[in-house]
This record gives sequence, structure tokens and C-alpha cells, in this order.
Amino acid sequence: MHELFAHRLDNGGVEPWELREWFEDYLDACNRHDPNRIREFIAPSVRRAHLTGGVDAWIADLDALFHAFPDWRWRRIQLIVEDDRVAAHLRGSGTHLGAFLDVAPTRRHVNVAEFAMYRVANGRITEFTGSSDHELLSQIAP
Repeated sequence: MHELFAHRLDNGGVEPWELREWFEDYLDACNRHDPNRIREFIAPSVRRAHLTGGVDAWIADLDALFHAFPDWRWRRIQLIVEDDRVAAHLRGSGTHLGAFLDVAPTRRHVNVAEFAMYRVANGRITEFTGSSDHELLSQIAP
């Protein structure tokens, strides 16, 4: 559990600035491609819209992305926090150097807009919905 939530039984009393700081820590772990640290931010049974649920599936999807785009990074454009929800507008970018969703490496640099909505409880993401890989795939399609 993230230290921000360690002394709380739920999100009660968590200020928006604290949740913003928590998200920055999560994004930092993602940008370092650190699956063990990322796992600390995800509930074991996380629900993901239109994707396989559970933290193991989440980590496997990120591992596939990081393998295909070893220099992948996200940059926060905007973050909106309300109660237990975090809405994020991010820019993701990287160079396609490994197979991704059956597309052979193209060596193309991609830059995509991403939108995501997270529900956070006890310092972990419990629900997620976000933009698809369509824009990314359109940039690497042969």
C-alpha cells in the first residue's frame, strides 16, 4: 500500500493534492518500467473496462508495451481529482523496436494521446477505463 494511505482505512480524508502526488508516484514507477513498484499501486482484482481484469494482466500488458517500446514514457498533460476518482490526460511516446500486438518492429517513433479514469481505494487502483491502442496501432501499421 502506498505510504499516503498507510494510516487510513480507505480514501477518507485524502485531499486532492495527496491523490495527485500519489498519481505522480505511480506515473514515475511506470516511466521507470518497474513492474514490482507498479504492482504496489494496483489492487489484485482490479477491474479494467474491455480488458482482462487483475493485476497480473495489467502487468503483462505493460511488459508487452515496454518490450515493444523500450524507451516508452508518459507525460502528464492534465489531471483531475474528485473524491476517489482520478482522470488523466497523458501523452505516451516511444520507439517501436519490438513486436506489438502482432505488428513487427517498425523503428517508428510514436506519440499518442491517452485518456484514463481510475478509481482508487486504499492506495490502489481498483477500477480503470481508458483509451484503446487504436491511435498507437495506426502509427505503426504497415
